[in-house]
Amino acid sequence: MFDKVLIANRGEIALRIQRACKELGIATVAVHSTADADAMHVRLADESVCIGPPAARDSYLNIPALITACEITGADAVHPGYGFLSENAKFAEILDEHKITFIGPTAEHIRIMGDKIAAKDTARKLGIPCVPGSAGAVTTDAEALAVAKDIGFPVLVKAASGGGGRGMKVAKTAADLSEALSTARAEAKAAFGDDAVYLEKYLTKPRHIEIQVLADGKGNAVHVGERDCSLQRRHQKVWEEAPSPALNADQRAKIGETVASAMRKLKYRGVGTVEFLYENGQFYFIEMNTRLQVEHPVTEAITGLDLVIEQLRVAAGITLPYKQTDITFSGHAIECRVCAENPKTFRPSPGKITYWHPPGGLGVRVDSGAYQGYTIPPHYDSLIGKLIVQGKNRNECLMRLRRALSEFVIDGIETTIPLFGDLANQKDILDGVYDIHWLERYLEQSEGK
Repeated sequence: MFDKVLIANRGEIALRIQRACKELGIATVAVHSTADADAMHVRLADESVCIGPPAARDSYLNIPALITACEITGADAVHPGYGFLSENAKFAEILDEHKITFIGPTAEHIRIMGDKIAAKDTARKLGIPCVPGSAGAVTTDAEALAVAKDIGFPVLVKAASGGGGRGMKVAKTAADLSEALSTARAEAKAAFGDDAVYLEKYLTKPRHIEIQVLADGKGNAVHVGERDCSLQRRHQKVWEEAPSPALNADQRAKIGETVASAMRKLKYRGVGTVEFLYENGQFYFIEMNTRLQVEHPVTEAITGLDLVIEQLRVAAGITLPYKQTDITFSGHAIECRVCAENPKTFRPSPGKITYWHPPGGLGVRVDSGAYQGYTIPPHYDSLIGKLIVQGKNRNECLMRLRRALSEFVIDGIETTIPLFGDLANQKDILDGVYDIHWLERYLEQSEGK
């Protein structure tokens, strides 16, 4: 096992990783920008190193500064968390050259799955069902039109690199295609430095289902169930739950084993999430995230596994101790992403937290680096915490969620807590009959009232 892990991240995920390391007796190093000097993960780490000014490109994305921090502190491994450099193959390679372990998959697997076209091609070869679409990047409008006519409108134009909804446009008819292509290419170039785009069939009412996998790089892999992440705004997840209200045990086992089998063939290492659109009983691969997910706690809640500890163990070369029959599921869990944003306009609301009272009680977990008196900087993502609730079944979980939300008090800034209070009382949510477009429709209707 590692002696000292440097956590190349900030906020709640840095604190989450720190806790797992401490339970294993591993010393931790927190890195931080000047804006995060008072962050909780910095306060609680065994050591801390300032790596630059507030801008992420000068601090959390500054690879030379991170390598220097490892050398100064003697860290023998780096955990990247999510975001920032977590899916950066170059970073993984540089760490390897410096004899520092990257707690994640190999650079090769990061690179394959980071390119959406290569990822789809790999998924097909591994037997994972994919959304109908172009075989690769489309380079001309005429080529795109031919593909679109073949698979049928509407179609989705997607950036080959990156994610998060950027470089993604819908063309409902042939008349919309040219503009969708030019806009998607421009966004992709600006966001990722790569204007390559490809086409997929646009599904009208799909759910977003993702399968969590755990593998050791030696040909052993298990799936740890699915998460339903269909409640999204601008392709960003807002509310996640496990298990999905849309799947039964047979469907779960079948798609889970398909994914686990693929990871065994790939000899994948670490945790990973294979994401699908699900419509009319069919799964369609969209991408794989080669890192820990924001929503991993809901899987932990229904399995009892600590996914960060499992990451650390397989990264240290320990053989996966589980067979698929060892993985069991109990109850239901829901996660709400609490952001420092106006709950109606979603305008960011950085500033000082004047009062902080998180909920508690049976089946309630709050992952956050925030505290009373903490000032949320304006330089980073607005996520300030995650509320995770668990119950024996979905109905109990929803009742517990409503109770927990009513206890959660944050003053001094605006947050999205009121939005979740509204969602937890909507009939479609209570019935579990929503798709990836549901939340945006709901928000549009609410704005018109």
